[in-house]
Amino acid sequence: MISKMIGLIGLSQRAGKLRSGEFAVEKSVKEGKSKLVIVSGDASENTRKKFRDMCAFRHITYAEYGTMAELGHAAGRSERSSLSIEDEGFAEQMKKYLNGGSANVE
Repeated sequence: MISKMIGLIGLSQRAGKLRSGEFAVEKSVKEGKSKLVIVSGDASENTRKKFRDMCAFRHITYAEYGTMAELGHAAGRSERSSLSIEDEGFAEQMKKYLNGGSANVE
């Protein structure tokens, strides 16, 4: 499950359908482009609450998954606390793995 999620995150990055970092993810959500928001489990409580509330208000799926280092590595970047998936197909595939795994999905 972990390697499939990492692979899907990497694919979405290469396809140009991934935004990473708090500011880019917030912009993606507010512009209505985001289909799935993933926040690392070790992000600050403030960050997790901010994105949880933002996603609930806009009816976007929110999930907590992995660590900042894992999310950053999957996206080919430095540590990242949040990711936004902007493609419905990638988002649906990730939701399947998140629901079947240990991630907290709302």
